[in-house]
Amino acid sequence: MTIPQEVADTIVDPKAYADGRIYESYAWLRANNPLGVAQPAGYDPFWVVTRHADILEISRQNDLFHSGDRATVITSKAAGDHVRKLTGGSPHLVRSLVQMDAPDHPKYRALTQAWFMPRNIGGLDQRIRNIARASVERLAAKGGECDFVREVALHYPLHVIMEILGVPEDDEPRMLMLTQELFGATDPELGRAPGTAPVPGNINSIQAVLADFYQYFAQISADRRANPRDDLATVIATSQVDGRPISEFEAMSYYVIVATAGHDTTSSTTAGAMRALCDNPDQFAYVKEDLSRVPGFIDEAIRWATPVKTFMRSATADTEVGGRAIAKDDWLMLCYASGNRDEAVFDEPDRFRADRKPNKQLAFGYGAHLCLGQHLAKMEMRILYEELLPRLKSVELAGKPRMSEALFVNGPKNLPIRFEFS
Repeated sequence: MTIPQEVADTIVDPKAYADGRIYESYAWLRANNPLGVAQPAGYDPFWVVTRHADILEISRQNDLFHSGDRATVITSKAAGDHVRKLTGGSPHLVRSLVQMDAPDHPKYRALTQAWFMPRNIGGLDQRIRNIARASVERLAAKGGECDFVREVALHYPLHVIMEILGVPEDDEPRMLMLTQELFGATDPELGRAPGTAPVPGNINSIQAVLADFYQYFAQISADRRANPRDDLATVIATSQVDGRPISEFEAMSYYVIVATAGHDTTSSTTAGAMRALCDNPDQFAYVKEDLSRVPGFIDEAIRWATPVKTFMRSATADTEVGGRAIAKDDWLMLCYASGNRDEAVFDEPDRFRADRKPNKQLAFGYGAHLCLGQHLAKMEMRILYEELLPRLKSVELAGKPRMSEALFVNGPKNLPIRFEFS
């Protein structure tokens, strides 16, 4: 039942997510111990869930497997203890949809859900297409070589979500920096330099980043209550649950999850899609030949990139999953990137195939916590590549890409490409 120490240590090593070793560990686990217990030094033991079917089973039982009772992302004992001291007992520095369970979760999700449904975002097509065209022109102006992450992938989805949220364009660089510092806290290039206090697990730098987010969105919130607009910030600022305004902490947490998750994961997948085109000239030719293939290409890019690598759940009662006895309060790591390479579900899982049908990718999660912005993310990426592919004659790597060192949300830090435009 206990997985080998080397594999357990790899699962909590941010560098393994940057250099790809994590996929080797996932493949070994799926073949040998798909639901086993990891016991890395300094961590509470946790179940490592690597099969697609087991991830689905846990994700659909939201009463049995909670998001909010323990830390939602993998956290060392020392870091977890420190967070509880800071919060007066809560394992969370924020309280967003990610950290909520019923009955709160459906109530808070309903506040913004309509904004992200296909009927509403369909009306954004032309606005998003204009942003995509500007991104393509920006790429064209680079003269045939650039870092695709820096020039396109970071900025395009950022501009889309900030426009919907209502953040001024001049403040977008600040939002980008704070997001990278938050999700890249364990990456020596992306994380904010830690303070001098010996605080474990980068918690001090994460807390400082969140404080900056809160300070910024407190001003936005006050403005929208005084001057409501047709944007998502106004919805959050004026929201009520059970007849009472949501707390300032919950409002700030809501802003942060929309402002960060709303673009960072899409940026990673947008870059991952370009990397796939560079690595697979046959797939580039296949998709470019017929733009009706772009949606399938985007679905495969989402499976391939899986930027949210893991989420944690905890059992609310004794139960059984995959033939293993799970005890009440046990902690479980849902490994989405492993589920998306599961040989039992995906033919040739280690090949990028834009024609993959069906594509039962798990990158957006499943069940009640299915990503709120999945339709917007797919739409953004589809529109960008619909605009880009007709102009792109060829593309290849112009250097070695690098991935971020992060256990939770992980993606390309840079992607040097060489390209020709028609």
